[in-house]
Amino acid sequence: MAGAVRKKKVYPLSMRLPEADIAIIDRAARKRGRSRTDFVREAAVRAAEEVVMENTVIRMSPEGFKHFLDVISAPPAPIPEMVDVFRRKAPWEE
Repeated sequence: MAGAVRKKKVYPLSMRLPEADIAIIDRAARKRGRSRTDFVREAAVRAAEEVVMENTVIRMSPEGFKHFLDVISAPPAPIPEMVDVFRRKAPWEE
C-alpha cells in the first residue's frame, strides 16, 4: 500500500500515585495548558532522554577530538545581542 500513513502504536501505562503527587502534577499541567497525561508523558520522556544521553559514549577520531578541544579552549566570541543587553540599564536603575 504505497503512500499509506502508518498509525503509531501506543501503549497504555498505568501508575498508582499518592494524592499529593497528583495534585502537584495537575497544578503544573494546568500552568502549561496541558492534560495530566500529556504533561506526565512529556516529563517522563524528557527524563528518559537525559538518562540515555548521560550514558551514551561519544566516539571521535583523534583529529576530531583535537578540533573539539581547540574549539572549547578558544576564548569566547562576544554575541552582539548579549553585549547590548548587558549595556542597557535595568528598569529599576532608570
